[in-house]
Amino acid sequence: MATEGGARLRLPAAELNRVLGDGLVAGSLVLIGGDPGIGKSTLLLQVCSDMANCGEKVLYVSGEESSQQIKLRAERLGVEGARLFVLCETRLEAILAQLDDLAPTLAVVDSIQTMYLEDVVGTPGSVVQIRECTLRLMQWAKRSGTPVFITGHVTKDGAIAGPRALEHIVDTVLYLEGEAFGSYRILRSTKNRFGSTNEVGVFEMSSRGLIEVPNPSEVFLTSRRGGLIGSAVVSTLEGSRPLLVEVQALTSPTGFGPPRRVANGVDFGRLLLIAAVLSRRAGVNLSGQDVITNVVGGLKISEPAADLGIALAIASSLRDREVLTELVAVGEIGLSGELRAVPHLERRVAEAVRLGFRRCLVPAVSSKVTAEGAEILRAATVSEALKLGLSRVPRDKPNGRDS
Repeated sequence: MATEGGARLRLPAAELNRVLGDGLVAGSLVLIGGDPGIGKSTLLLQVCSDMANCGEKVLYVSGEESSQQIKLRAERLGVEGARLFVLCETRLEAILAQLDDLAPTLAVVDSIQTMYLEDVVGTPGSVVQIRECTLRLMQWAKRSGTPVFITGHVTKDGAIAGPRALEHIVDTVLYLEGEAFGSYRILRSTKNRFGSTNEVGVFEMSSRGLIEVPNPSEVFLTSRRGGLIGSAVVSTLEGSRPLLVEVQALTSPTGFGPPRRVANGVDFGRLLLIAAVLSRRAGVNLSGQDVITNVVGGLKISEPAADLGIALAIASSLRDREVLTELVAVGEIGLSGELRAVPHLERRVAEAVRLGFRRCLVPAVSSKVTAEGAEILRAATVSEALKLGLSRVPRDKPNGRDS
């Protein structure tokens, strides 16, 4: 933990620093949202503990749990109490008074929906109370120069509950995402006045809390094995960090009604585009097939650079042919079936080679890229990419004749 140039407070959690833009800006107000039980309170309690262990004074305010409940969770996480102060209170006037008296280096309020002001009409969680409580905390943070974390509940649509102005008031908005029954959590920024919104932090939920994952690519590919039908590895860029993730696809004859398209972790619009191009331009007939795609590990892929990998996985499943072993696919698909260049291709290829991949399938129009120990396969169209990226013999047809 260190303060650089009097502007940023670097936290012991490197993944959190990455998402914040290399630390907390003095006097900033940071909002963390996420589904119930995803790990927001756990993450912030661990941050408070790490800061306290570095000799800083920290105040953790809880409006949802009693002191005994917090103690039980702290013992499970191995949190020590030195210089970490806990206040169970929902009346914001009392909280602000304690903040003035204690003058902490960092403050956490969990959650903003439980706070209320006596001089404001409305119950805790109402639009007026949430807006006014956030404004008071923002004013205190700016006046004192102390960064403040607040947590927020989310609606069934995944947006933070309360007035939209809540996200406009705060300086940074973070979302903690992950599958309900999965162990990995993705911390993503949707607003940051002092840094990029493209960076992500990766954590693993364990019995001792959230553990940082400094090398997510290795984690997302840990359980992958070669020789699978409908599986491809793509290289996606999250901010400045290239991530290699496994994309799976399954095609199945439609039993009744129109064919279905299911996208888990993949943008639904991109899936429709890829399926249409495969059917129209590459001779992969999906008119009578349900197509289901999934990104392993709970990661969400939004950039077009994953198009080629998704197309390979779909064609692999339909034709019952394996994607070549140790191959990473990178490329955007156009409506004419052409492959378009993607940014930072050198960085993506270097990450693939570092993890042991020996083939990289890239668009032919990309700038010249080389990689020691890896073969660069170039394709101008989706049809060419399928010929290069898929094995020639279907698994159930050893004589080499395709259906």
